Amino acid sequence: MARTEPKPMKLDDFDFHLPETLIATRPARPRSSARLLLAQGDSIRDLHVRDLADLLGSGDLLVLNDTKVIPARLNGTRARQTPQGEAVAKVEVTLLEPVAHGWKALAKPLRKLKPGEVIRFGSALSAEVAEIAGGELTLRFDATGEAFDAALAQVGAMPLPPYIAALRAPDEADRQDYQTVWARNSGAVAAPTASLHFDGELLDGLAARGVRFTHVTLHVGAGTFLPVKVEDVTTHKMHGEWGEVTPEAAAAINATRAAGGRVIPVGTTALRLIESAAAEDGTVHPFQGVTEIFIYPGYRFRVTDALMTNFHLPKSTLLMLVSALMGQDRIRGIYRHAVESGYRFFSYGDASLLIPKDP
Repeated sequence: MARTEPKPMKLDDFDFHLPETLIATRPARPRSSARLLLAQGDSIRDLHVRDLADLLGSGDLLVLNDTKVIPARLNGTRARQTPQGEAVAKVEVTLLEPVAHGWKALAKPLRKLKPGEVIRFGSALSAEVAEIAGGELTLRFDATGEAFDAALAQVGAMPLPPYIAALRAPDEADRQDYQTVWARNSGAVAAPTASLHFDGELLDGLAARGVRFTHVTLHVGAGTFLPVKVEDVTTHKMHGEWGEVTPEAAAAINATRAAGGRVIPVGTTALRLIESAAAEDGTVHPFQGVTEIFIYPGYRFRVTDALMTNFHLPKSTLLMLVSALMGQDRIRGIYRHAVESGYRFFSYGDASLLIPKDP
């Protein structure tokens, strides 16, 4: 259960100093060799992700997000006739989410585009600018379904988070590195990054210890990287993301709780989804739709007993979420320890296992 935080929640309450040298630009190899900070109750231990099998056991249920990241970063050109001849401009497009007749997207530079113009992404794919509004555009592609997926795989690049993209460009290695080993439902434009630490050997080791798994789907959107711009964090409006908890997943979670086991989401995306699907008494119901749940200190967790997650940005909604789980003062101490101990931060960084209660 979350600890109640009586003092006002200002944005600066969730700030901390992070040296740029601790921002990971490549993942650990093998995946499970990443470091793991275990924070249980008031204790901290420095371990590795491969040690998870020694920390979990029979009765524990890991909730895994099986969304699949699409190669949503596209480089294209648009041509426009002018009195001086054809003017060609380069355009970088990042897909955001599918809509009824196309895709919502960001474009840079947006001023180079007008509705009705066509952006060509090589010979494999092109899109018409259907609408521009609110800093975003709607694109109608010349391919749909499997043909669109195949063309996108050919011309697209993985949409690395801005804090990595600012340090290096995406490359072929990211197609595997920025994807979980169990990814199967396409639609995310950002990875559920805590899940990137798992490989086949680790999953087999956990299963041998009696740990069980269930899968949910939350298509992580680019909004996960949006900064909080309000001083009073309780007034922040959370971005919406589409998710699904199947009847099978709901049953697995409810059975675990009934048997006295622990429900442990891997990543904040899985946590937000199962909390969205949970009733007041903690019973999880099948869910399909958009969740805009915003979890910050004072929130009463309905179904989550612990959380495996990476280390998050200062002043981010995800830092607010882990502060709700562990308490603000406790998270400050955990993050202070992580910085002083040289843990690697953000999407390709190290992991933490956060367990509010003492053993």
